Order: sequence, then structure tokens, then C-alpha cells
Amino acid sequence: MRIGILTGGGDAPGLNAVIRAVVRKASDIYGHAVIGFRNGWKGAIDAEVETLTPESVKGILPRGGTILGTSRTNPFKITDGVTKIQHTLQAFNIDALIAIGGEDTLGVASKLAELGIKTVGVPKTIDNDLSGTDYTFGFNTAVEIATEALDRLHSTAESHQRVMVVEIMGRHAGWIAIYSGLAAGADVVLIPERPFDLDEVCEHIVRRHHRGRTFSIVVVAEGATPKEGTFEQLADEKDSFGHVRLGGIANRLAPEIEKRTGFETRVTILGHVQRGGTPTAFDRVLATRLGIAAIDAVHEGESGVMVGLRGTEVVRVPLKEAVGVLKTVDDAIYAVAEVFFG
Repeated sequence: MRIGILTGGGDAPGLNAVIRAVVRKASDIYGHAVIGFRNGWKGAIDAEVETLTPESVKGILPRGGTILGTSRTNPFKITDGVTKIQHTLQAFNIDALIAIGGEDTLGVASKLAELGIKTVGVPKTIDNDLSGTDYTFGFNTAVEIATEALDRLHSTAESHQRVMVVEIMGRHAGWIAIYSGLAAGADVVLIPERPFDLDEVCEHIVRRHHRGRTFSIVVVAEGATPKEGTFEQLADEKDSFGHVRLGGIANRLAPEIEKRTGFETRVTILGHVQRGGTPTAFDRVLATRLGIAAIDAVHEGESGVMVGLRGTEVVRVPLKEAVGVLKTVDDAIYAVAEVFFG
């Protein structure tokens, strides 16, 4: 059997661990060949391929990023994009495809499976917002990076008696913000699931300062939005999947917080540093387990499924279920964080 593999969407720590696991078991245990597509769906469209072997994936387990490269290409938005993918698979005699990615990459995989292309998905997103799995690889690493940054900002905020507004990744779900905010003892956490009232945020900060605490840490997910009429939210351009290109909410919040509270306020935007670098041990193990499960599913003839973590077990779920509804922060965990606001 000849199996194609690609990584799409934003990079995440653990991608190389998945690739390594797929190649090692496919080659060493099943005797299958693995063909990598460069730069996500773009490589499948343009027939940019490379043969992957146990030798070529040696040493990539701890590496961040992806040796295959990635892109946010949407084949269904490109003229004859899907047809070109079908031609590429035929030209290289690909029997099945493993797609590693988030909602957009796996959304494409789900549609291709419906068209008869044997496809298995592996959930990847630092946002942890995919249904069908308790955790996605990359999330744990992102939380660790964000938590360390918040810990460091505590000391400088306290020294200068400032309010620090820290922008964390999270388009539609605030999992990184809420987890890192809780872990680092943030004073306010703003997430996409809960539209915020800036006056209430400022009241939290003022109340905290009146209690003798001379600094505050405000964590804001990049997709957080204000309640209608409470704070202007600027419109942004969109990508090929129709998503607004986010970033910069902290820069809009900080001047308003300073003006309304009178406290000096500074901004830190963690940005892509949350995606970079070596994955944590948790993400290496999870990614490896998911890679093994993906190649097992392909070997057994499965299609239209995603492998995911449920409790301590790796399971197979329909791709439609995985991408149908985003997994967002629930009220229970937000209630825990609210205890420490202000």
C-alpha cells in the first residue's frame, strides 16, 4: 500500500512526532510506502511530493514545526483544486491519505472522503477546539509557553506597578487563555465564548488595586469580543477559509484600560511563539499515539474517520463529528477562573 501524508493549517508542536510514528509503523511493521505532500493541500494540488522513510524521519521527534511544511490552502476555493488532488493521487498510486490538521484541514479531508478518497484525519491545533477528542496535540505545549510568559510578566508588572494586557492565541475558543490564565494566576481572562464589558473589566482592576495589589494581569484571547456597544471592534481581512485574520485586540484594550482606570498599562502579544519550539513530553506522546492509530486505521481500510483521545484511550470518530461543531470552553471551568477575577 502507498499512503500519502500532509500537514495543513498553522504549525503546532508535535507534527513531526505524528509523521515519524506513521512512517515507522507503516514501513517497519506493515511494509507500506509513505509519500509526503509538501505544504499541506497545496502540495497535493501541485504534486509536490517526497518519499518518507525511517531514515528520513530519524531525529525529528523533538523538533517543532513540520518537516513537510504547511499552508492554509483550501482546495475547494481553487479552480479544479479537488480534481488536481485526485490526479496527483492517481499519478503517484496513492491508496489512502492521512491529513494532519485542525478544523479547516480536516474539513477538507471530510469532504474528500465523501468523494470516495480514502482519508484518515489526525487532530492538530494548539487551540484545542476540535470535537471528537479531549485534547489535541500542540495545546499542552502552547499552554506551557503561555504560562511561563505570564509568570515572567507577573514580576515585571509588580515591579513597575502596571497593568499587563497579554494577548493569547485562540480564534473561536479560549482554551489556551483559560488554562494558562488559571495556571499563572491571571486577574482577568477574556475569551471568545464570553463577550466582555470593558467597564466591568476595569472595575475588577480598580477593586484589586484598592485592596492593595498594585498590579494586574489581563489575559485576552485573540478572538475575544466586547459586548455590543461597550467597545469598538475593528473589522479585519479574511483568509481562504473565510476566517478573520486576528491579532491586535490587546493593543486596542490597553489604552482604554489606562484611560478608564488611570493605571499605567502595557501590552505583550505572545503570537506565534506559542506555536514554536520543541513539544512537551505530553504532546510528543499524544502525537505519537495518534500517528500509530492513524496508520492502523488506514491499514484496516478505514476512511472518513479521525483518531482522537477520549479519556486515556485513542479512538476513531467520524470526521464529520470532529469538524461539525467546535469544542468551546464550558461554563464550569470559566466559573473556576472567575473566582480569582479582581
